[in-house]
Amino acid sequence: MPSSMAEQQRRRRLLRLVQEGNLDLLRAELRPDELPEARSWRWGRLGDSLLHHAARAGHGRLLEFLIHEVGMDTEVANGDYKRPIHEAASMGHQECVAFLLERGASVDCLKKADWTPLMMACTRKNLEVIRTLVEHGANPLLRNKDGWNCFHVASREGHPEVLRYLLDVCPSCWDTESSTGRTPLHTAAMHGRSQAVELLLERCGYRADSRDSCGVTPFMDALQNGHVGIARLLLRRHRACPTAVDALGAQALHRAAVTAQDGSIRFLVSELGVDVNARATALQLPALHYAAKEGHGHTILTLLSLGADVQAKDGKGRSALHAAGAGQSAEAAAVLLRSGLRDAPDTSGTLARELARNPDVVRVFRGSA
Repeated sequence: MPSSMAEQQRRRRLLRLVQEGNLDLLRAELRPDELPEARSWRWGRLGDSLLHHAARAGHGRLLEFLIHEVGMDTEVANGDYKRPIHEAASMGHQECVAFLLERGASVDCLKKADWTPLMMACTRKNLEVIRTLVEHGANPLLRNKDGWNCFHVASREGHPEVLRYLLDVCPSCWDTESSTGRTPLHTAAMHGRSQAVELLLERCGYRADSRDSCGVTPFMDALQNGHVGIARLLLRRHRACPTAVDALGAQALHRAAVTAQDGSIRFLVSELGVDVNARATALQLPALHYAAKEGHGHTILTLLSLGADVQAKDGKGRSALHAAGAGQSAEAAAVLLRSGLRDAPDTSGTLARELARNPDVVRVFRGSA
């Protein structure tokens, strides 16, 4: 057998032993004096070392063997600059995290996109790991390339006990925005983390209707993702404005029409009294046009059932049928035609061109004539 093939088999066997946590067999197979090159061996697309694999699997005794007896570096990095402590932190292996820190691993080392081990730990309900990192000096205020700190990450996951701990040890960590101006409250509302939203409103000082770089508020984020309960909470506890507009003049109603959140639309119109025919100021588009362009037939029907004007035109005299044509949606065109909308002259004369791009839309349109 060629030596290269034998080496490959040996490497696969060593990796399997590490992944299985079989220290006795690994110690018999991996003798540093006989196989010193094993310290530099890498596996997979990113080039993970044996230390990465042991940390990811949470095999503390293997970590100790690889560091003390094999002589591997605690700071070994893969192709994403991820260290073993990133692996252990992200997977919730507290004993491995503590061991690596005691052996000199950097507590705030950065992997690709500037994620720290603390940020990685906050992607899960890893309170003991988070506590261990903080007690060893991890900085909760560090931000990754998107401008998120660990509190932002924890808000996305929504575990109240993690958020409470971070606020206890670093009371200012809530006061942060991403590179696009999004707060942790935006993130928690977007992902439907109701307990997190309650805690953030109770303990943090977010302004009502704070806007990101696109003008989106947490209330809009909640409704465009279908989280009506969180929208109610923001109305009651944060005095959110249901008709606030984004950078293009679109309200929560319009954004909910884009994402086909019929429950949010009913809540806004039926319970809050929002005008179903209100127009986004920038393009003078009613919600019906947004739903038509995205091809959401059921949302068109919801809007119509709430009183949307099927004959409404935008600022250029175009009907929702034009929007359906622009979006190449045969379903939306069919729903609108069944609802009584017919072609009408417009100032731009674009309907024929928009319809002609999609044979299915053309067939629907002709079939209704």
